[in-house]
Amino acid sequence: MEVGIKFPDFPKNETDRLLALYKLDILDTAPEARFDYITKKVKKYFDVSYVLVTIIDKERQWFKSCQGIELSETSRDISFCGHAINYNNIFYVPNALADERFFDNPLVLNEPYVRFYAGVPLIIFGEYAIGTLCLIDDQPRVLSDADLDMLQEFANMVIFEIEQREVERAKHP
Repeated sequence: MEVGIKFPDFPKNETDRLLALYKLDILDTAPEARFDYITKKVKKYFDVSYVLVTIIDKERQWFKSCQGIELSETSRDISFCGHAINYNNIFYVPNALADERFFDNPLVLNEPYVRFYAGVPLIIFGEYAIGTLCLIDDQPRVLSDADLDMLQEFANMVIFEIEQREVERAKHP
């Protein structure tokens, strides 16, 4: 395997994506029960070490909701979620040590020792992937088609809550 971290590409619509993200005014906001409720359910359903709702900024991934980890953000350039926002479907890494994009990533080699990752891009209003709902574990895993479908359903719930939050904000500026 080629040595060297594989930095995530920026989406083709990165400038517009960031403008849409900043308009949402969701970055660096207080925890919200609506998101924590979902991440708790996801963690229980999949029995993984970590579940996150990430928001991908220009240089970082910030955690709107997280279960199992005390961090509030990491650098975008080493994030798995930075890769995931470039996909329309679930971005799935069954074993990060066996994946040439991630085997030498600091998040794999050091705490939290990521071995498994599955992230669904949170595409708001059908246009911009502003972040992910992701599962992370310190053991390799394989998800069934039914599991992948359920992960997408949970992500749809997060998308709904983000869009609903924006509708509520628009009504009460």
